[in-house]
Amino acid sequence: MTEIQDPGATPEALGIKTIGVIGAGQMGSGIAHVAATTGINVVLNDIGEEQLAKAIATIDQNLERQVNREKIGPSDKQDALERLNTSTDHEALGNCDIVIEAATEDETIKREIYKTVIPSLRKDTIIASNTSSLSITRLGATTDRPEKFMGMHFMNPVPIMQLVELIPGIATDDATHRIVEGLTFRMGKTPVISEDFPAFIVNRILLPMINEAVYTLHEGIGSVKDIDTAMKLGANHPMGPLELADFIGLDTCLAVMQVLYDGLADTKYRPCPLLVKYVEAGWLGRKSGKGFYDYSGDQPAPTR
Repeated sequence: MTEIQDPGATPEALGIKTIGVIGAGQMGSGIAHVAATTGINVVLNDIGEEQLAKAIATIDQNLERQVNREKIGPSDKQDALERLNTSTDHEALGNCDIVIEAATEDETIKREIYKTVIPSLRKDTIIASNTSSLSITRLGATTDRPEKFMGMHFMNPVPIMQLVELIPGIATDDATHRIVEGLTFRMGKTPVISEDFPAFIVNRILLPMINEAVYTLHEGIGSVKDIDTAMKLGANHPMGPLELADFIGLDTCLAVMQVLYDGLADTKYRPCPLLVKYVEAGWLGRKSGKGFYDYSGDQPAPTR
């Protein structure tokens, strides 16, 4: 296991001028937000102009929130927005020093993105994946630069959460590791190093707990409200596990549990059938308006 180095040990990260972020969803827009506020130029790339416009609007709102809370000044907000560029064209990523892929948690989609994007990148550009569970070694092997490929898993919401999991693949070289680690510190985050095992550290612990909460609901042991209240008041969790699942996205929760179940071949990681049913119904949580809670009213209402 590689130990975290002192942030001063990675001066190469200071040479990073431009970051590309692929995927303008919740995670991608959050990564772009943090990079821009720490003085780094950003190219935010997505297949749709509508999604890019939505991401910029979200970043603008979140920056304004930071201004109102006196975390940053009005000029800092303006500077950050000026560092943000958007494009639906992969060619726009051609001058990036590092590209962070933040697409949906689907290995087939991620592989296709690398295949499409890599011809537009410089030979020395590092590729990092924000995957929350997939094998970095396997993803890196599908590229032309496995030695310059690394996992860089930000937590949600990115502007608020302090942690980034760094996951080197078997082929990741030391120089890439140093640069990505230094970039993490530069972005004001705290890195931890995880070995390349399914779901890494945080989700290896967190998602089975959420899955067990869904089983508790599925088996009729408690209601949505009672399960969440029990964990908030009985275990001092800031959010209940079902509320948290809705925030993460039930499709993402299911994808991570499936990676754990397939990768470790242990029945304790079997996704709860109720979680599968909700995802099949399109009840994905906050982002779809309904999950374990219905978000159509003034206050979230339990759906079971």
